[in-house]
Amino acid sequence: MRAVLLRLSNSPRMAGWVTSHKTTRRMSQKFVAGEELEQALAAAKVCNGSGLKVSLDLLGESVTNAEQARAARESYLRIFDRIAEEKLEANVSLKLTQLGLDLDVAMCQELLESIVAHATGYGNFVRVDMEGSAYTQRTIDVVKSVRAKTTAVGIVMQSYLRRTEADARDLLALGCRIRLCKGAYKEPPTVAFPAKADVDANYVRVMKLLLPSGIYHGIATHDPKMIQATELFVAEKGIGKDQFEFQMLYGIRTDLQRELVKRGYNMRVYIPYGRDWFPYFMRRLAERPANMLFFLKNFFRG
Repeated sequence: MRAVLLRLSNSPRMAGWVTSHKTTRRMSQKFVAGEELEQALAAAKVCNGSGLKVSLDLLGESVTNAEQARAARESYLRIFDRIAEEKLEANVSLKLTQLGLDLDVAMCQELLESIVAHATGYGNFVRVDMEGSAYTQRTIDVVKSVRAKTTAVGIVMQSYLRRTEADARDLLALGCRIRLCKGAYKEPPTVAFPAKADVDANYVRVMKLLLPSGIYHGIATHDPKMIQATELFVAEKGIGKDQFEFQMLYGIRTDLQRELVKRGYNMRVYIPYGRDWFPYFMRRLAERPANMLFFLKNFFRG
């Protein structure tokens, strides 16, 4: 089922059908704050009011022309303006294919640099999301190039990829801030660990690399076992709770998000929004059986 859902996430025909269905659009709001920036800002205010930091993400990937890539850049500049206007505790996450990575790497890097420069003007930060393994090296290369000019950019590492430990060591040597997650794309076993136990073991291994580095990283997980492993490690090593942050997705384990804040940890919620929500929504359904059950129950009810 997971493989089927991930394949469907790339289907334009399926996207058109799902996004036009009123019931599905309503259900997507469990994982997506809305289709407009103002809805995402409202969700961010609610999170901030509960002691949660946020990262805003305008959903969209794999643009087909330079005009779309430049339009995405303008949208991100506007997000930073609005964050500052609303005085939110928020940064921004984005995907490089939304900035034209498939079209022109030099253009993509130029657009990212302009976004990071705008963020720097506000004392803010840009997180570059990691996409499927076909983009891993290109994403790392672009982030490294931008990181050589500014510290206001970080990257995401996925523990299901076999190469991640080596990549993390390389990026740590540059002082790069990293968000560690498990990964949500369908990958061949030559590239990614097929067994959950191996993905988890690699997650813990890389987490233990990141947290003693003295760099402020994000430990992105909803898995209680990964959270417990992190808590035990930082207690053992005397790493302060203010020296890193846990991160979770909007609409998932909100109870645990608030519990970690009560325990004194920094917590950031990743808030996606936008009209191109279908691929993201399908990946969330694929991640956990409970998400798929939620979808089916509400779809047929609607």
